[in-house]
Amino acid sequence: MAMRYEISKNGPIEAALTVYEDLLSYKSGVYQHVKGKELGGHAIRVLGFGEENGTPYWLIANSWNTDWGDKGYFKILRGKDMCGIETSAVGGIPKYDKSNR
Repeated sequence: MAMRYEISKNGPIEAALTVYEDLLSYKSGVYQHVKGKELGGHAIRVLGFGEENGTPYWLIANSWNTDWGDKGYFKILRGKDMCGIETSAVGGIPKYDKSNR
């Protein structure tokens, strides 16, 4: 709930996830890790959320170029901490002090 609130109120947030081999071949749909070894960690931007055919997802902007995934984006299962995404998310609003110009 906190991630959805932050995105709805303030826009995209940053998160990290564990990358598994099967993510490399993602093309469409809602990604759920099912097989393959762990390859490491990766930072991503969580842009939004929704449901596809009744499956809740996070909409992610990836940095692997537009020829990967769905033009550089992917959806990952929401609500199950898939690949650790829900325990690594951070958001915030910078405090701007006009007197420090």
